[in-house]
Parts: sequence; structure tokens; C-alpha cells
Amino acid sequence: MDETVKFTKDHEWIKVKDNTATVGITDFAQKELGEIVFVELPQVGRILKKGDPFCVVESTKAASDVYAPVSGKVVEVNSALEASPTLLNSNPFDHGWLARLEELSLAELGELMSEEEYKVLIEGC
Repeated sequence: MDETVKFTKDHEWIKVKDNTATVGITDFAQKELGEIVFVELPQVGRILKKGDPFCVVESTKAASDVYAPVSGKVVEVNSALEASPTLLNSNPFDHGWLARLEELSLAELGELMSEEEYKVLIEGC
């Protein structure tokens, strides 16, 4: 279990390393969405507040907003998803990340779920 990864009730994950957070959707979320056909990424430089929708993921089933797990500034997006949105299906954690954030709210990070708590949440779904 990776203690540096946290989760939201809306099925986003966040991993912080050296004051930069990588954000994506969970494996559970991508399975629920089905085949992902389009990803609308946020603009680099955008300032996010915790809970803001910052990205849209469209699948053959539906379009879903992705919410910022913490406040921060978008410093990088995974542009590979524009050409290959199915990376979210095949590997949502390593190759299917959505954005990287800096200027994070560490207090908000502490409010998120551990991997163990997230597993309990999705067992009820």
C-alpha cells in the first residue's frame, strides 16, 4: 500500500512527490465509465479550488466531470490522453494520469481517504 496516494469519494486519486501532485481517476471509476473516448484536460496555469470540476472524461456510456481533490495550480497535463484517451482504461494510475498540480493545500490533502478507506468505500458500491 502506498501511503502517499490519497483518494476522494468521487473516485479521484492524488499522489504527492516533491510538492507536485499527480491527479487521475481510479481504476474503479474507469471500469464504471466503460470505454473512454475523449478527455477534456484543464489548461496549464489554471488555479483550482478543492471540489472544482477541472476535467471532463467521456465514455461510450456518459460524460463525467473530474473534481479537484485539493486546491492547487495546474502545471502540466497528460497530453497523451488527447490522442489515446483509452490510456485511462488500460492504466489509469501510471499512464492515464490527468494533471499535475503545484501550490497545493496540504491541509486539504489530509482530509482525503487512504487506500484502505477507499477500498471500504468501493466495496459498498
